[in-house]
Amino acid sequence: MKTRPASQDDWAGIWPIWHAAVSPGDAYLWHPDTPEEEAKALWMLPPPAAVLVMEDETADSRIVATAQISPAQPGLGDHVANLVFMADPARAAENLEREIAGAAIEHAVELGYRAIQSTAVVAGNTRLVSVWRRLAFRVIGTLPSAFRHPERGDVDLYVMHRFLPYRTYRPRRPD
Repeated sequence: MKTRPASQDDWAGIWPIWHAAVSPGDAYLWHPDTPEEEAKALWMLPPPAAVLVMEDETADSRIVATAQISPAQPGLGDHVANLVFMADPARAAENLEREIAGAAIEHAVELGYRAIQSTAVVAGNTRLVSVWRRLAFRVIGTLPSAFRHPERGDVDLYVMHRFLPYRTYRPRRPD
């Protein structure tokens, strides 16, 4: 597997993953019926955000996972990154989510972030919560009934966080 920064041309490979991961409505906050152009605008954010893709080099470099890293807050809070990741659900047994998240964490360190978080981990999604925990994230807060699960009704969202190895802070400015 090879992970690299995404380009706008990669959207054609990201969209099937994004759509397959979001459309069940049980793991991500975006509406399951989000149209493709809106999804592209939500995922392919401009700098200082960064989008990564993971390619399977044995399958004609097909994109199998993606991650989005963005400043959690503007200005004096931009040293903390927000992370969202997803992988091809058809390949769930391959642990691709952990691999793309690990690569995104390394990329966030290279970008100078000092911590990384997610404010939208569905509490009842034990598989994804386990991925976050294996990557040394811990639950630092719970947003009660903040997610409308299609089968379980209103469920909690976790705020998960971890510190990153500190390197020299480099402010990220849009190009």
